Amino acid sequence: MVPGRLLASVEGQDWLGDWIYAHRGLHGAGICENSPAAFAAAIAAGLGIECDVQLSRDGQAMVFHDWTLERLTAETGALRERDAADLARIELHSGERIPTLPDFLAFVGGRVPVLIEVKSKRHMAWKPLARAVVAALRGYRGAAAVMSFDPRIVRWLEKRLPNRPRGLVTGRGERRRLAFGIERAVAVAHARPTFLACDIRDLPDPWLARQRARVPLLTWTVRTPALMARARLHADAPIAEGAGLS
Repeated sequence: MVPGRLLASVEGQDWLGDWIYAHRGLHGAGICENSPAAFAAAIAAGLGIECDVQLSRDGQAMVFHDWTLERLTAETGALRERDAADLARIELHSGERIPTLPDFLAFVGGRVPVLIEVKSKRHMAWKPLARAVVAALRGYRGAAAVMSFDPRIVRWLEKRLPNRPRGLVTGRGERRRLAFGIERAVAVAHARPTFLACDIRDLPDPWLARQRARVPLLTWTVRTPALMARARLHADAPIAEGAGLS
């Protein structure tokens, strides 16, 4: 396979490489991740925002990272087993409420660009959440990109969000390098992303360097100054938090 043919393109995504993105907003020191306060802090600092979305029981896209509620709230259980109205009453540990994606976009209002990561699991129905994300972005005029580890979602969005950047998120983790390389190439071939977002621990990587010549390469999660230096050398934009933003 020719690497250039695995990738798609979209007009107007040059802004992707012009920003540093606050991972789940600018959180810490009593400010919860993916909270309105974290998003306000990122905007005030002149940072782009990366956030996560998953589906409520009644089909709403909620801005929340974990599959379960206990780490960030006093509640327990799976987020997807609660309706949006129920989730809206649950306080984060910082005292704020879990926002919906439309509320998040209305709050940002195009002031900074946003990266929306669509969460999924292999055996979980993903189209309801993908549809909710498309609906939320309909009419939004700010700079926004959608990304996912799931190549099915990225490919499905090609026709539904043809004018938005669509990214495939990748990370080797504990997998062997050769097996991961094959898996990644297959995922990219299926997803046809317009940009890539890789684990900072996978850089430098010759394969990613070749893709970077064709599409923007973002990298996560940049948590230290040393990792920020690596990101600046081997990627177009960092998704960072904590000391990585200092």
